[in-house]
Amino acid sequence: MTAPAVTTKPTPAPTVSKRGRKLRDNLTGHAFLIGAVVCFALFMWYPMIRGVVMSFQRTRRGETTWVGWDNYTRIIADPSFWVAWKNTFIFTIMALVVGYVLPFFVAILLNEFRHAKGYLRILVYLPVMLPPASALFLFKYYAYDPSDAGLFNAILKFLHLPTSEWMQSPTMTIPAMVIASTWMNMGSAVLIYLASLQNIPGELYEAAELDGAGIWRRIWSVTIPQTRLILALLAMLQIVATMQLFIEPLILANGAGTQDSATSVAYLIYQHGFFQNDLNGAAALGVIMLIVLAAFSAVYVRLTTKQD
Repeated sequence: MTAPAVTTKPTPAPTVSKRGRKLRDNLTGHAFLIGAVVCFALFMWYPMIRGVVMSFQRTRRGETTWVGWDNYTRIIADPSFWVAWKNTFIFTIMALVVGYVLPFFVAILLNEFRHAKGYLRILVYLPVMLPPASALFLFKYYAYDPSDAGLFNAILKFLHLPTSEWMQSPTMTIPAMVIASTWMNMGSAVLIYLASLQNIPGELYEAAELDGAGIWRRIWSVTIPQTRLILALLAMLQIVATMQLFIEPLILANGAGTQDSATSVAYLIYQHGFFQNDLNGAAALGVIMLIVLAAFSAVYVRLTTKQD
């Protein structure tokens, strides 16, 4: 009589514990992030900290000494400091009035079109794809030519209006820079507004029309409240960006402009650092701008958070 065959069950493969899987996933995610964190620290945090340290130092003939607040008092006592801040604030306010409001209404207009929406979006976004230097040189030598050959002067002459010297005129320098900056940068804001407008339920507009609301009333009562968060975010981003005005005066007005009419804070930093070889003064001015923008951003975020 033969013994029955004994069947052995296969040994189950060892399974990875839940904690081990979680640890492996976290390590993978951190491995992808560490490169970005290192680059951000190397190219953003270190220069920022280094600039703050340099603003309290003075370097002459290769020797660096600690001077405390001397760089700040020297920069603030410079008359160009206050001229640069005045020009920067005027440009920021004018750019906010024109460059912030105009893209919103252009987006509303494009949103009403039923045909050729893609073509119109490309047409509006096209200036953003141009290199900023090329676009500004186009304005400088083609649109802002002070002779009658300039585009804007030709239009004014056709309308029997007085022509302007544009960038050679102290009173027209900042408005001319606002026009060029708005034309270059409004495409991105228009696309963001368009995406926000398309998320508004159509029932809200239908209800407003049934209540007898006109187009301006619908914009005020439906469109603006429904896009309030996007409007608030872009307002803060635009103010921070326009206060760092640099490339427009550098190219359009050759830097300072007529009677310092185009001097901005960012250009003054460039002038101290690269023309006067005053890196410590440039660092102090950069820290002042950083504090102003950080304070504005903190107050703005606080106010909008309370409002929400």
